[in-house]
Amino acid sequence: MKILFLDHDGVICLSTEWGSRYKNKEGLDSVFDRFNDKAIKVLNEIIEATDCEIVISSDWRFHASLSDMRELYKVRGIVKQPIGYTGFVKSNAADLEWARATEINNWLDTHDPKSVMKWVAVDDMDMLTWLTDNFVRTPRSSEGIKQSGVKEKIIKILNSEIQDEKID
Repeated sequence: MKILFLDHDGVICLSTEWGSRYKNKEGLDSVFDRFNDKAIKVLNEIIEATDCEIVISSDWRFHASLSDMRELYKVRGIVKQPIGYTGFVKSNAADLEWARATEINNWLDTHDPKSVMKWVAVDDMDMLTWLTDNFVRTPRSSEGIKQSGVKEKIIKILNSEIQDEKID
């Protein structure tokens, strides 16, 4: 199994979409901002090229059940729904990157290493120190996953012949 640990804000929910939830009056669309259509297209291309599963590492996981999030993905046109959420590690604002990386590593530690053959984390926060070769950053919140070269890096990591072990 290949796992894509996915953040939302700055990755598929771009800064151009932030605040869109305030225009909506019903359901999860009143809770969450829209995903960018081009970012969804890129995410679907990654899923199709790698057959990866999605585990949500975004803070959005605190505001909806997995069942509701799966429905949100379906309604918004993502070809696969998430299989799970990462857990929670308490941190202060200065340690958000460390906490997110630790949550991902904890998720990996609780799953059979033989079932998770390859993985990559995609986020706009800089977690390179903790996730090294298994991390792709999207530093421009207005571009996210559709930034030049990002899709190719993700696909290369998930389809590589050798997967580096995670760094604790």
